Amino acid sequence: MKPMPPEILIDEYVGIDYFIPSPELGAWVRETFLDEKSPLYNFEHIHLLEAEIGFLWTNVPCTQKMRNVAGMAEYPFFRSNPWQNHRQMMQMTEWFSAVPDFIITLDARYSSAASDIDFCALVEHELYHCAQKVNEYGEPVFGGDERPVFCMRGHDVEEFVGVVRRYGIGSTMNGKELVAAAMAEPEVEAADVRQVCGNCI
Repeated sequence: MKPMPPEILIDEYVGIDYFIPSPELGAWVRETFLDEKSPLYNFEHIHLLEAEIGFLWTNVPCTQKMRNVAGMAEYPFFRSNPWQNHRQMMQMTEWFSAVPDFIITLDARYSSAASDIDFCALVEHELYHCAQKVNEYGEPVFGGDERPVFCMRGHDVEEFVGVVRRYGIGSTMNGKELVAAAMAEPEVEAADVRQVCGNCI
């Protein structure tokens, strides 16, 4: 059964913005996706066994590129003056006991209403963003402390291949349209595309 956010985040919004850390959600993620004995174990997240991931529930709506955001993975990066840096680091430490390798924030209302399968797809989507850096040969990079060197990973297309493989095309935004477009004859010839694509010129 999926973890549930605190009731205060699901109730009608009363003008108070909350970000509530959830060690319970972190433990659930480890048991569900990182434990080899779990039926939902995913070896593609094996590098995250070494990662500290801070999880937050929020009731703050977030819209980007005209889409409602249900989850977001971030790599903590402080780039400001010393007071701002230390204030942000203090906040991270109060929430998570230390500055984590990644922070994953989930929309409480979406998460509470989502089916178990949709919630798992959302969480794994965010986990796929939490990557281990690779070198020019595609080999995983480790630091001097023997821990993985972490980084953020972008989308494969508009979704991770792993989420589609595990949860089906229905778990993705525009997934069915993407498959239909790939199976159809191209509407624009490749030569025409090269004339207008900045990456190809």
